[in-house]
Amino acid sequence: MKKIITISREFCSGGRTIGTLVAKELGYDFYDKEIIDLTAEQSGLSKEFISKNEQTLSSGWLYSLLLGSSYSTPTSLSAPTASNHGMLPLADQVFNAQRKVIIDLAKKGPCVIVGRCADYILKHSGEVDQHDVLNVFVFAPLEDKVKRAIEENKLNPATAEKEVKQIDKRRSNHYNTFTERTWGNRSHYDILINSSLLGLEKSAEMIALIAKRT
Repeated sequence: MKKIITISREFCSGGRTIGTLVAKELGYDFYDKEIIDLTAEQSGLSKEFISKNEQTLSSGWLYSLLLGSSYSTPTSLSAPTASNHGMLPLADQVFNAQRKVIIDLAKKGPCVIVGRCADYILKHSGEVDQHDVLNVFVFAPLEDKVKRAIEENKLNPATAEKEVKQIDKRRSNHYNTFTERTWGNRSHYDILINSSLLGLEKSAEMIALIAKRT
């Protein structure tokens, strides 16, 4: 049985809702925005700082990449400390701080973790048994995501499609930059699921069933 489930998801694909349903079905802890609070507590970074920068590309990283310098990279495996916060670009600080929190949560006990490159972080942590992890990617047709964005997120119908595409692009850029992998690439996940095919509840039931039987 899988003890840790990571859920990567397209914006408004229903991934977060699916994650909560899976956690409820399995009796697991659920972490999404809670990671922001925990990261703030453990790192000393403010919640506002983390929320603003957790999906922002590091300009310092891009600049150092172009120069070929030895500047600290986003994939650094060390968490930031009070002494090196100022040395890291903002997005790098958040990534490294959240990395530590995600690993600690996975080691703590059975859980569902949404987003934040958790699949990649746990795979390369060296501290979590990969046989315990189930990595899921949730997607949906654009028209369904736009409809959900308008109905549930109250986005302006006139600009909703553009906003959905922009947010997905931002998530993709963030993941691709910090993991050096491709967001949504099937080779990185155990399950890729179109949430519109079965609906959110049935999708969650299927993921929970797979987790129980593997």
